[in-house]
Amino acid sequence: MTLRHALVVSLAVLAAAACNPFHKDPAVSVSAKDASLNTRWHANLASPAALAGVVQMNGSASMAPGAGGTSTIVSIDLANAAPGGVHPWDAHAGQCGAGMDLGVFGSSASYKLLKVDGDGRASERAKVPVRTPEAGEYFVVVRASVANPETIVACGNLAPPTQ
Repeated sequence: MTLRHALVVSLAVLAAAACNPFHKDPAVSVSAKDASLNTRWHANLASPAALAGVVQMNGSASMAPGAGGTSTIVSIDLANAAPGGVHPWDAHAGQCGAGMDLGVFGSSASYKLLKVDGDGRASERAKVPVRTPEAGEYFVVVRASVANPETIVACGNLAPPTQ
């Protein structure tokens, strides 16, 4: 047998061993305790159509269980806001839109003011001492200012977690 034949036979044996169709990896076992259930609500924030051309804020918000499951963490990230602005915000039961607001989720005192940086961005988190809901309708609203809380400058309906 020549060196060339020996090399070809060696490569064929190596390839067959690497591609062994009879080799089985152990099956993956998953149990319910391993599953990470989705518990986070999400919203995309936008300025109301009535403010088109005046204010065009955007961003996102989320609502998720706090440590121990006895509280809810509501987070907001706002962009394209006027630098230096200060805006009240909070989560509510209901949906964005006139007549759809069923009240603040938790206490208004849980929500610190949003302070916009020089790039027009603001982020904040609120720890609300209420269990995270499993169903229902909720939204996050951003108001023009402490002096003008009636004017909504951004709003987003929270989509419930998928199970």
